[in-house]
Amino acid sequence: MMFGSKTALIVVDVQKDFCPGGALAVADGSAVIPVINRLMGRFEVVVATQDWHPADHISFASQHAAKPFTTIELPYGHQVLWPDHCIQGTTGAAFHDELDLNPIQAIIRKGWGRGIDSYSGFREADRLTTTGLAGYLRERNVGSVAVCGLATDFCVSWTALDARDVGFDVAVIDEACRAIDLEGSLTHAWDRMQSVGIQRQSIADILV
Repeated sequence: MMFGSKTALIVVDVQKDFCPGGALAVADGSAVIPVINRLMGRFEVVVATQDWHPADHISFASQHAAKPFTTIELPYGHQVLWPDHCIQGTTGAAFHDELDLNPIQAIIRKGWGRGIDSYSGFREADRLTTTGLAGYLRERNVGSVAVCGLATDFCVSWTALDARDVGFDVAVIDEACRAIDLEGSLTHAWDRMQSVGIQRQSIADILV
């Protein structure tokens, strides 16, 4: 990592429901796991995020008698309606069995409040409610972060953008992510991230 201060790795939502066979599977999602397992040993600080929804979460299409992947407006803004996923305490909400949990020093659960969705590991979708991740990283004397996981165009990119917004230098490790790519969302996500100075990092730059 080409940063001048201690760097943390943020592992985003490597959960069963986002992997093949899950309720909201990201294509080839489980392919990131061996890469992330190798990456974690290269960082002093490793944090994971975990989607953790109540069964009646407002982002679920089932709560609106709507089809998944349609959109509505909610008090905090534009909302994609998702299949029910990562419900608290269920198998689908668990981290994937092949993800090595031992290097992970803190877990940030997000989306646990019924009335607000949460893609970012730093702030919920109302852009006001914080998770405490920024404070944790600062207490650990972290100055920069690398982000990986699922999915590039939603939770990874929102996490990376918020990390940049609160003052961290940020890179996204391309090969350690996979995307949903909903109507061009992947290209849009990369454009937004790179426009604010987020690096698109190759795994070859780290695992040398």
